[in-house]
Amino acid sequence: MKPDRAETLKASMLSLLILGLILLIWHLATLRPAAVSVPATALTAEQIEYAKLMGKDPASLSANAATGTGGKSGFPTLSQMGAAVVRNLSSPFYDNGPNDKGLGLQLMYSLGRVGLGYFLAAAVAIPLGFVIGMNRLIYRALDPFIQVLKPISPLAWMPLALYTIKDSAISGIFVIFVCSVWPMLINTAFGVASVRKEWLNVARTLEVSPFRKAFEVILPAAAPTILTGMRISMGIAWLVIVAAEMLVGGTGIGYFVWNEWNNLSLPNVIFAVLVIGVVGMLLDLVFARLQKAVTYAD
Repeated sequence: MKPDRAETLKASMLSLLILGLILLIWHLATLRPAAVSVPATALTAEQIEYAKLMGKDPASLSANAATGTGGKSGFPTLSQMGAAVVRNLSSPFYDNGPNDKGLGLQLMYSLGRVGLGYFLAAAVAIPLGFVIGMNRLIYRALDPFIQVLKPISPLAWMPLALYTIKDSAISGIFVIFVCSVWPMLINTAFGVASVRKEWLNVARTLEVSPFRKAFEVILPAAAPTILTGMRISMGIAWLVIVAAEMLVGGTGIGYFVWNEWNNLSLPNVIFAVLVIGVVGMLLDLVFARLQKAVTYAD
């Protein structure tokens, strides 16, 4: 145990060192000599015209440039990023209209869509995976359809979803459903089909009912593989929802990124990207813990 703790401590220290190095490079790369610095009130003609088209006040964008809220050309400095972080974390759930919502509120919209689409996919993929894994005939019958539909990009379904469903929020949930189904389905079928024959023979000898055999023999044995598929599906779902929200707009963390880019606020864009990464890491960590909990050492 002690060597493991020592190794963990060393890894943590190395991670902090790498982070410090990245921040130092960022700071040095964004230093602007006073002689060539861009005035905080300077906006290009294109930026002024675009701000007017978006219904924004160019004067307010120029005034906010020094605090990193938009309008300043060049990559943001660490101080501007710090101001953006404080501003977003101090009021994450405000709602001032369709195009002005807090980052936390937008994140809740995205997590809600991902959760609903993901669990609908699990409700379909896991039982169907059990059937496919336990019946070779059904597997061979459905395999051509799985192989054709699996490689299709989830975003390719978005135009059809918008045309048929005619609701951007539900279309986003449908896209999450589509991208989450295949890893869970394939891994569940593989896990069920890979259960040791000896265990199934013992269950048959004891005349265990099919329902009990599925839940007390097959499910515990296939659980690590099923959790692997669920973990992969969650990573894909979180990846896809950001792109989908950029396409359809309205609400969500993806729309927040796109809207802040349109508002010329690069610090907010970078902070939202970091939030997306942290949330994705936490979701993956949850499934990693679940996978470890159901994995039995031989």
